[in-house]
Amino acid sequence: MDNIFGQYGVLLDVNLSTKEIKKTPIPKEDLKNYLGGRGLGMKILWDRVKEPGMDPYSPENPLMFMPGPFSGLPIPSSSRTTIITKSTRTSPKNKKYPHSSTISYANMGGFFGPEVKFAGYDGIVVTGKASSPVYLLIEDDKVEIKSARAYWGMGTDMFDKALIEKFGKGYQSCYIGPGGENVIPYASVLNTAARAAGRGGVGAVMGSKNLKAIVVKGTQQPKLAQHKKYLELLAKARQAFRDDKEGVEYWRSGGTAHALESSSDNGTMAVKNYREGTFKEIEKINTKAARTQIWKRDFACFSCRLACKKSGFAKGAYGGVIHDGPEYETGTMVGANLLISDLEGLNKIIAICDDYGIDIITTGGVLGFLMEARERGLIDLDFLDGIDLKWGAIDASIDMIHKIVRQDGVGKLAGLGVKALAEHIGNGSEEFAIHVKGHELAAWNVNTRAERMMITYGTANRGACHLNSSSPTRQNHNAMQDSLGACSFAGAWYKGDISYRHFIEAITGVEHTDEEFAMIGERIFNLEKLFNYREGFERVDDQLPERFFKDAHTYGKGEGILATHQDFDNWIEAYYKERGWDLKTSKPSPEKIAELGLNFTV
Repeated sequence: MDNIFGQYGVLLDVNLSTKEIKKTPIPKEDLKNYLGGRGLGMKILWDRVKEPGMDPYSPENPLMFMPGPFSGLPIPSSSRTTIITKSTRTSPKNKKYPHSSTISYANMGGFFGPEVKFAGYDGIVVTGKASSPVYLLIEDDKVEIKSARAYWGMGTDMFDKALIEKFGKGYQSCYIGPGGENVIPYASVLNTAARAAGRGGVGAVMGSKNLKAIVVKGTQQPKLAQHKKYLELLAKARQAFRDDKEGVEYWRSGGTAHALESSSDNGTMAVKNYREGTFKEIEKINTKAARTQIWKRDFACFSCRLACKKSGFAKGAYGGVIHDGPEYETGTMVGANLLISDLEGLNKIIAICDDYGIDIITTGGVLGFLMEARERGLIDLDFLDGIDLKWGAIDASIDMIHKIVRQDGVGKLAGLGVKALAEHIGNGSEEFAIHVKGHELAAWNVNTRAERMMITYGTANRGACHLNSSSPTRQNHNAMQDSLGACSFAGAWYKGDISYRHFIEAITGVEHTDEEFAMIGERIFNLEKLFNYREGFERVDDQLPERFFKDAHTYGKGEGILATHQDFDNWIEAYYKERGWDLKTSKPSPEKIAELGLNFTV
């Protein structure tokens, strides 16, 4: 498109039902107001899902793969891709429509997003449903829908190897495993068999469309508005990383796994289905244990100095597995949360979940809920199809994961998540069903940082999300960052005269004041909120599990600390006031809608 810099102004639109493939222009104003990634995907979702209540498994539900304007440029730590669709995980307490659900976005690093940009697209939008398994093959302007029958049923590890064997390493891909093929509501999308867009059921939507994978190779690059300025900024950014050897080494030496020990020490870890915040055997699964026992290699995403991903090889009873991890979320959710301290067994569970292509955070939440329900006598061995699912049980956990993905017996119910399990079991189990809006919480516990984490989880637009943050300012920043394709781990290096705003001006030529640039994130966050409100989500849905008001931790730094419902009401009202949202309904006010240029939502 004329007079567009740093991007192409083009979406690749693929309808798998009709097999129509076309290039769709993106309005220039949308590129300016929503940037790309999460923001532009949200705007497209609003435009295309015109009425509330669409079934997320409907062929009409768009599934979008959206890199940002930074993706494909060698800006350190900026290769992220956001996958956006309507959620398979969430539902409001007062349903107005049979299929009410929130927006869903899941973010992954790696190499896929940059390759989409190299192929000449600002995003890929998939609608429809193929009559049999397919994959998309994209080589610049050449786009084909190919049969995936030979690959259907393959785990992600074998499939990744098969793609490399067929196409070579010059192609990049993302794909689902058997979890997505079987439309497990918390299936994920992966690339490089390890980097996952894990949350919100994006893999289930992909599976519902009979889409196994997208394989892409490109040779293009968008024209930059101010190339000299961009190169100057790039040199400064690279120098900032070189100068901060300690900061870079922190990520390179352990990645997010560093947080395993510190979180346990601070009482902020999910332990025993969030009943506690400190893991007494943390030294068996912490960074030191992983570094000395299983980690063999550090690896990085496209153009990243941090190399925070770790590849391990475990020996022993659960050995023979080469896979990444553990990192904080996986190490906690299928480790400490289940009272599993066997590092080899933990690594095996992580590898199985990724090979199936299911969200490890939700999987850990489901297993922890079932273990507690069993401990309380609310379910028995018959309910569990004979699986002796108790705290610390590695083999039983693996057996249940197999049942979930195969939709076998109790696995069919467990595959729906903790909200559905609690509704089925009843007898007070709802109080320890750890979810918000149907979306299971991540690995950060609540009690010792109650105000911060309750607002973080309660107000997240995709359902409970630890990356949401509790401050409107920070939430807006995170939405903007996801829309650029930038990694949240590296944000601290982009400040002063090498801020994200300066980069986007050099790349696109669009100038903003600091206030205008901050408003982009606020616009995105509020549009997500308005989509959810239209689906029937109101203040009553911005609520936390009863566990966090009743069950103080019994040891560690969180011992005896508990928030009250009145505390939370006060915090949420202060948040709504700062947001400019209605205190009763949570809907953004008419004034806020007008201020952000969102009048099209009214």
